Amino acid sequence: MIAVLAGGVGAARLLRGLVRAAPHGSVTAVVNTADDTVLHGLHVSPDLDTVSYTLAGWSDDERGWGLAGETWTTMAQLERLGGLTWFRLGDRDLATHLYRSQRLAEGATLSEVTAELSAAMGVPATLLPMSDDPVRTRVTLADGREVAFQEYFVALGHAVAVSAVRFDGVERSQPAPGVLRALASADRIVIAPSNPIVSIGPVLAVPGVREALAARRADTVAISPLVGGAALKGPADRLLRELGHRSSAAGVAALYRDVAATLVVDDVDAADAADVEHAGVRCVVAPTVMRDVDAATALGRVVLDA
Repeated sequence: MIAVLAGGVGAARLLRGLVRAAPHGSVTAVVNTADDTVLHGLHVSPDLDTVSYTLAGWSDDERGWGLAGETWTTMAQLERLGGLTWFRLGDRDLATHLYRSQRLAEGATLSEVTAELSAAMGVPATLLPMSDDPVRTRVTLADGREVAFQEYFVALGHAVAVSAVRFDGVERSQPAPGVLRALASADRIVIAPSNPIVSIGPVLAVPGVREALAARRADTVAISPLVGGAALKGPADRLLRELGHRSSAAGVAALYRDVAATLVVDDVDAADAADVEHAGVRCVVAPTVMRDVDAATALGRVVLDA
């Protein structure tokens, strides 16, 4: 079994390759839920949905999020009425949030709802939320204001400087059912090429998860989300610098060295291999830009063989 710590578009693309590279039904993803939010009374789980839609073959690959062939009639009407539309929910996407919100209101856990949605979509992997308890990423901006993650990421376009990030409620949370078991029993554990601060950081902060990974460090392979020191999508490089880390493969290695024995870096960063190994992490150099499913599958094979 392959266990993957996941969040965001990079993780979704890697998982799409891993399910092709690994034996059928052997991939389990532990997905960040600290990005979750409530909009229009609906529980929205952006990372779970991105992973689900991508693995189901439903995603809009050009945008990297949402559903292919989406329409926006509801948002257009809401805008006419003067409603909140800075976080756009497509007409088809709304069905997912309606279903999740109804089931949660009926008393189902987020884990149970995720399993139901995955089955309905035909997702070829097991998806586990990192926790069934509410954990929310809060971002302190350079001007001192603290905002919810989606306000920083979507409303502000992650174009403002950040001075701190915290995960509200994480100290009271527990890993979702199956998470620690997956990490203990996996043949290989993978940290996806996700934002180390706001995608992987919350997963590692759930009590017991970092310790479980540290115990399996020799079997854990991380993939750097940076290519040439820059993020392909999102603010990972800027967040690293703003929070005092190096925006480089070696900087990623320093963040993960207690939980991962190996780091895969892109060919562009081959010159950083010595710095990565100086940080105490074995370095594997390979193409990491997943331009299509074949490239993602090739990266999946690299991870499995690392």
